[in-house]
Amino acid sequence: MTWTIISIILISLLKILITCLPTGPVEWLIRKFETHSKLGDKNITLSIDGRRLEGEDKTKVINDFNEAIFLKKHYIFPGTEELYLNPENSDSPIVIETKRGNKEVKLFVYRYKDHVDVVKQFKKKLVAYSLMSESLQKFSM
Repeated sequence: MTWTIISIILISLLKILITCLPTGPVEWLIRKFETHSKLGDKNITLSIDGRRLEGEDKTKVINDFNEAIFLKKHYIFPGTEELYLNPENSDSPIVIETKRGNKEVKLFVYRYKDHVDVVKQFKKKLVAYSLMSESLQKFSM
């Protein structure tokens, strides 16, 4: 009888803890699984056509990328990775190299007139998605 009461109390406490998580763990979970994550200024290298961006241009691109609106995620079928990494009708991409935790992440930002495509490459995995950012679409060096 006492084991039943103790187990009911423990299960109830566990249920309350899971359904009412504090803000810190919730934000950590969201950051862990978000597709379009925000970038910081530290440990980031930006380049266009092999030329590195520094100073105001770098800060402007990072801010524009962080403020961009997520449109949709694209599913990449096995064997079609090359089509996403080298699209035919795009300008040269903005290449962003950064580190998230222990993972090296490379972002390829392809600019079009009506949207921006981002291909995120980490390890052997690719994730592609579209953004809306007028300032990134019009950015030129």
